[in-house]
Amino acid sequence: MTFTVVIPARFSSTRLPGKPLQDIAGKTMIQRVYEQARQSSAERVIVATDHQQIADEVTRFGGEVCMTSPDHPSGTDRLQEVVAQHGFAEDHVLVNVQGDEPLIPPAVVDQVAANLINNPGAGIATLCEPITDEASFANPNVVKVVTDRQGMSLYFSRAPVPWPRDFADDRVAAMSAVLQPMRHIGIYAYRVGLLNQFVQWPVAPIEALECLEQLRFMWNGERIHVARAVADVPGGVDTEQDLQRVVAIFRGTSA
Repeated sequence: MTFTVVIPARFSSTRLPGKPLQDIAGKTMIQRVYEQARQSSAERVIVATDHQQIADEVTRFGGEVCMTSPDHPSGTDRLQEVVAQHGFAEDHVLVNVQGDEPLIPPAVVDQVAANLINNPGAGIATLCEPITDEASFANPNVVKVVTDRQGMSLYFSRAPVPWPRDFADDRVAAMSAVLQPMRHIGIYAYRVGLLNQFVQWPVAPIEALECLEQLRFMWNGERIHVARAVADVPGGVDTEQDLQRVVAIFRGTSA
């Protein structure tokens, strides 16, 4: 299985400025993410950034970095610039690992790459995990995904879907006997040829409404394979509180 991991890393963040360079128990966040990705089966791991300080940090710890434009409207566009700069073949597989997930399990990186390779009818592969509480089901920041019986996505939404019409109370528990609601995990595997098409497509209406890039692929008829993650995927780092939680975890596991 041959694939490349690309880690988009932007310096600017409204809630946690300079996020990739934040210290996590003696190492920067971007180094932590890079080291997790290196433990996967990827033949290469590339950090894609638009900021020189991040590039310098990746070079310092011995990682591979690709400088990209600061003007990309999305992380997927940034990935495609990496593709263009490196001349990857159309059938090569790229896995997008978010630059704010220092706890990403290497096993799920391998899983999503293998799922795409083993499902030639899909243009993209991604992962999900069960939703078990009402608050998460109702939370628009928790993206929900519904699939068909073959594991191909039917829809992604910030709304609570599928909506259990006939259950007024404790909806998640009640509907789970019929169909477990699932949270989308934002790790993707793409074939390079599809990334090259993506940047030529205009923003889809459903993408604009939901603010979910993956809906552009579905709008244009591409199939997305979705599987339950083989390992728990802790949330990424968006706030100072998230950062302190992750720091505590690393301090507890580091010598």
